[in-house]
Amino acid sequence: MATLSELRQIRIDKLNKLRELGIDPYPAVSNKSHPNITFHENYEELEGKEVTAAGRIISIRKHGKLAFIDIKDATGKIQLYIKEAALLNPNYQNSEIGFADLGLLDNGDFAEGKGILTKTQSGEISVEVTSIRILTKSLRPLPDAWDGLKDKETRLRRRYIDTNLNPEVFQRFIRRSKFWEAHRDFFKEHGFLEMNIPVLETTPGGADANPFVTHMDVLDQDFYLRISQELYLKRLIGGGYEKVYEIGPRFRNEGISDEHLPEHIAMEFYWAYADWNAGMKFIKDLFRYVTTKVYGTTKFSMKGFEVDFGNEWEIIDYSEILKKRFDIDIFDNDFGKLKKVLEKNHIEVNKHMNFSRGVDALWKLARKDIAGPAFVINEPKFLSPLAKSDPNNPEVAMRFHPIAAGGELGNGFSELNDPIDQYERFKEQQALRDSGDTEAQFLDIDFVEMLEYGMPPTLGYGHSERVFWFLENVPAREGVPFPQLKHELDSVTKKIYGIK
Repeated sequence: MATLSELRQIRIDKLNKLRELGIDPYPAVSNKSHPNITFHENYEELEGKEVTAAGRIISIRKHGKLAFIDIKDATGKIQLYIKEAALLNPNYQNSEIGFADLGLLDNGDFAEGKGILTKTQSGEISVEVTSIRILTKSLRPLPDAWDGLKDKETRLRRRYIDTNLNPEVFQRFIRRSKFWEAHRDFFKEHGFLEMNIPVLETTPGGADANPFVTHMDVLDQDFYLRISQELYLKRLIGGGYEKVYEIGPRFRNEGISDEHLPEHIAMEFYWAYADWNAGMKFIKDLFRYVTTKVYGTTKFSMKGFEVDFGNEWEIIDYSEILKKRFDIDIFDNDFGKLKKVLEKNHIEVNKHMNFSRGVDALWKLARKDIAGPAFVINEPKFLSPLAKSDPNNPEVAMRFHPIAAGGELGNGFSELNDPIDQYERFKEQQALRDSGDTEAQFLDIDFVEMLEYGMPPTLGYGHSERVFWFLENVPAREGVPFPQLKHELDSVTKKIYGIK
């Protein structure tokens, strides 16, 4: 069996032969007239007409003076039906291939065939070609389509191969695009403006996360890759806009898991003069709209749970579920008792563990049994440095999280707009950070200054593409086209390019 290096050399030899014939194997222009699916869906309209089909070659079959080439584009495949007599005088200067030159084509090459749309004797819709052009000569063969691409590491590193060979993966990322498109449609219907805001920040905020650090040479200053879109979007609310959102990347310098990637796409919106109760209704409507638009249903099997976002959403009290599950009152601030509960439930208590982080760890354990859809409410104020306190119970925040299949899918709250209260909470967070809590929030004086000019009552909410991963029922790295992996080159590639 030939090695990859040997197969590559065979293709390079064919490439050189094409060039010797005067054929440009990488022309700039294609004359493709229709997506391949159109030939099947509109056959009666196009039958007998001249068309040009183009795509990647997935099959070549030669039988005497006849040949059949299947080509595939993003919409599907079409067969090129080739008679020797039709390709006797190719125009090499136009990158055309003669019948005698078909052996210079391989699976994986891109080609186009111009001719009449017809059906073969077997009834297969085909383009009976009058000319074939090569569009791209591939130098590496795709893995055998019959065996597929089974090595997970290879699939993740070379996603372009994965999407060529695995139709379900190919379709998943189309749905990912439609997932965010549906969000934009929903926001547009409700009068929101999409606003682009900075990715580089002098002070990261809006979430509990460890940021990435970079340096801007022109200012000779360190910047952080944003961990959230929150604080700049709220600056826009303070600037007079009333409904704003952004969909874009955010970065959290933390571990990789089935539910977390350090770089991912997220959405946040801010709605002036609305509160958290309006937010919960809005989010129910958003979930129902997006799932129906993308999947045609509100019912999903996710992580062992059956979830229907069309059902009425359960309301769960944060402190009550922890009291019921772990027999602990999270408002008594007894770290000694909390530590015992953590250890009993096999949660590591390291030197940086504080009361807030301990409570959050218990919550993450408790939520795993919640099927949803549900909202958890009444989260304690000490876990909510940017949310308004409930005037009826100042210990809790006016905050909610949508929960489904044991996972926390988003975060919304009535935004804190009291600058003095915000300053005090920021100071508490900075103190935690100074004591070793790398996920505590930074003191952001610039944001407090904005609040001093005044920001109206505002609802804020955000969720990431974790929602998409849950709907697809796949781990995080399967839910993005190009997940983060440690950079490496395989031995064959190193040898070909002389890299040590």
